Amino acid sequence: MRNPPSIIFLIPYFGQWPFWMPFFIESCRCNPDIDWLLIGDCAELEELPSNVRQQRISFEAYCDFVSTRLGFEFAPINPYKLCDLKPALGFIHEPEIQGYDYWGFSDLDLVYGNLRAYFTAEKLRRSKFFSTHERRVSGHLCLLRNEQPLRELFWRIPDFQRRVQDQKNHALDEGGFTRLFLWRKNFPKPLFRLVGLFNPWRRMAEFKEAFSTPNTGRAWTDGSMNFPQSWSWHAGRLRNDRDGAREFPYLHFLGWKRGAWKEFEFASEQARSALVQSRAWRIDQQGFHPLKER
Repeated sequence: MRNPPSIIFLIPYFGQWPFWMPFFIESCRCNPDIDWLLIGDCAELEELPSNVRQQRISFEAYCDFVSTRLGFEFAPINPYKLCDLKPALGFIHEPEIQGYDYWGFSDLDLVYGNLRAYFTAEKLRRSKFFSTHERRVSGHLCLLRNEQPLRELFWRIPDFQRRVQDQKNHALDEGGFTRLFLWRKNFPKPLFRLVGLFNPWRRMAEFKEAFSTPNTGRAWTDGSMNFPQSWSWHAGRLRNDRDGAREFPYLHFLGWKRGAWKEFEFASEQARSALVQSRAWRIDQQGFHPLKER
């Protein structure tokens, strides 16, 4: 394995890019030794960094491709159903991840900090699977070693084919995948750890809370529900107003996206572009702002 181990994230996405897409891309640019493959029918992105590649394909054609790779028909009505495919992406896109040490799946409703500071070479050599939540697979960002048993592990999800073929979203990327690694996940910690010793998949995995998804039901770093109110991103370094100099691997702003951000009108495309190029922003419940704004 190379030093540092190579990483690629696979992100199928169909429809229209979210308004924060330029910020997402800039955060990828600041992780130059990690690659991203964006797959879908969204508009062609301009001036992509060399570590981000866009593969444009219609939703129907992509579903046909998935059907061929899995060996059964995959014909969802809603692209959101693709969440159930995340554990299988390494298998589906095996040619695209060839030569990489690790592959991962990720969402777009986040910005990355310094990922290599979190996924260190030592950490990647110690484990083969990484979730950034303590007791569930983090469907918005998860990393797996590029080995056949892990590429094909999704087949062990109970009733995988039936659940993928119906139109319901079963959250297989989180609940379904989690159950392969974590048995009795609601047990008290000592018993939970003991049970995990008997699960070979658990022994090769790291489930560690990275505190990157605030404003949800999961307690923050101090055990309280008092979440950061503002995050700062500066040239790839991500901090917040509660945790001092501590850096975070990424910010998953699911809570704001679902809630407060629906109530505001955001800056024009031209203003967003200028802010992205400044490489310094503040992120809060009202969106993205110049970092020095008071």
